[in-house]
Amino acid sequence: QVQLVESGGGLVQAGGSLRLSCAASGGGFSSYSVAWFRQAPGKEREFVGAISRSGNSTYYGDSVKGRFTISRDNAKKSVYLQMNGLKPEDTAVYYCAARPGIVRTRVREYDSWGQGTQVTVSS
Repeated sequence: QVQLVESGGGLVQAGGSLRLSCAASGGGFSSYSVAWFRQAPGKEREFVGAISRSGNSTYYGDSVKGRFTISRDNAKKSVYLQMNGLKPEDTAVYYCAARPGIVRTRVREYDSWGQGTQVTVSS
């Protein structure tokens, strides 16, 4: 099982950009699919996007398509979430999560989670 640590969150104005990082430790990172989820106060955790083990395939939630991009560097055991065109409704704690095998989009299908990083978008 991998251990995950997110970084890069912060406060940004609407229309701005942030890049989140997810650093993994432990073996076998390249055999894990990695996803980003977010959770706003009072709401359920929401799928943001995910990337396959090789990085060749990416998947996005409807609310972020065209604005967010996920990439990974297996040599650095890291996954990135580039967020452009940020909106106040993107405000949430962002989590990365990993699972061995293929990409899934539901929270319960991931068993390794980071601690989260806060993203706040001001209007």
